[in-house]
Amino acid sequence: MLPVLPDRPLRRSDVPTEQWNDWRWQLRHMLRSAEDFSQIVPLSDDEQAGLERTQDLFRTGATPYYASLMDASRSDCPIRRQALPSLSELSFREQELRDPLGEDTHSPVPSIFHKYPDRCLLYVVDRCAIYCRHCNRRRIVGGDQPPKRDEIDDALAYIASQPRIRDVLISGGDPLLLSTRRLDEVLGRLRAIPHVEIIRIGSRVPVVLPMRIDEKLCQMLAKHHPVFVNTHFNHPREITEESQLACERLVNHGIPVGNQAVLLRGINSSVRTLRALMRALIRMRVRPYYLFQGDTVLGTDHLRTSVESAIELMDGLRGWMSGMAMPQLVIDAPGGGGKIPIGPEYLKELGDSEVTLRNYRGLTVRYPQPREKDPHVSYDEVFFAGVPDDDDREGGV
Repeated sequence: MLPVLPDRPLRRSDVPTEQWNDWRWQLRHMLRSAEDFSQIVPLSDDEQAGLERTQDLFRTGATPYYASLMDASRSDCPIRRQALPSLSELSFREQELRDPLGEDTHSPVPSIFHKYPDRCLLYVVDRCAIYCRHCNRRRIVGGDQPPKRDEIDDALAYIASQPRIRDVLISGGDPLLLSTRRLDEVLGRLRAIPHVEIIRIGSRVPVVLPMRIDEKLCQMLAKHHPVFVNTHFNHPREITEESQLACERLVNHGIPVGNQAVLLRGINSSVRTLRALMRALIRMRVRPYYLFQGDTVLGTDHLRTSVESAIELMDGLRGWMSGMAMPQLVIDAPGGGGKIPIGPEYLKELGDSEVTLRNYRGLTVRYPQPREKDPHVSYDEVFFAGVPDDDDREGGV
């Protein structure tokens, strides 16, 4: 007798391979409710209550593919803790913010966040393939007001009017959930702006919906070089045959891929996990870029590590791994102050004749200073003659 399948099968073993590998099928069948997730794992009391009591506050959703990575035997599974809400999300602190990075105060027109002089964020979609529990944009993703076409038109016009903008980060939501045709249109209009030198795409799709990274998408992206993709692996369990293939396909089309991880308490807050993650990323040609201290976003205090713990973790990476595998630990300052690097202190004393440092093993090292002070670089006056300095470029916020 054949087993009775649920009305909406979501387990990998219950879904035909052709459907499972269709990224649109994955999006149409995102898991959102306790009934959905209970097909994959037996829910703990906290997960069950979290799904019921946070539904009117924060969006929940994950692709069947990402849910298939959950450990059914452990509620502390790093995949479950990133996707499933907890009752801890209902415990708010005064210091937690709806808009922790001050994006809304740096939005000269809808769909633009412009905090840095030479770069801006273009917000093109409000949907994600997972609604992460630590999301710093949970106030707007998955809502009822996606960016309208005329708002994106106005945003592109704003970028064209600001010659200081050299670098545009396309974000959301997840830009790779746009159709290939629509994303091609946006990229083409950006590339037509003379002063836009670099286009970046921020996406968690390679991690949670790797089947979206198909040949057609990669060929389209390659038309608009230089294009960079920054993705978001947080734990080695997320690195699978499918996600590795997605990243390597991008790289093979000349699209550099970087990783922006978030330090999450009890999920990746150990030296062993971080070393394994960074080494695995390098093996598949993904460059560790940032390791973020958790943002002060509403309902996420239980996921943030202390700053001193973050610095200790970084001390356990430096010197024990290739420098290529080292991310930069940063705090994205509340209120829009920008990214501030933090880390272990290696410079112990700065003198005129020598500096005293410690190395990764804790040994003291002395480095002699040069006899002469640093000179004025006179060739700058020739090479940059007639070229405005960054501070002189018009535009920006």
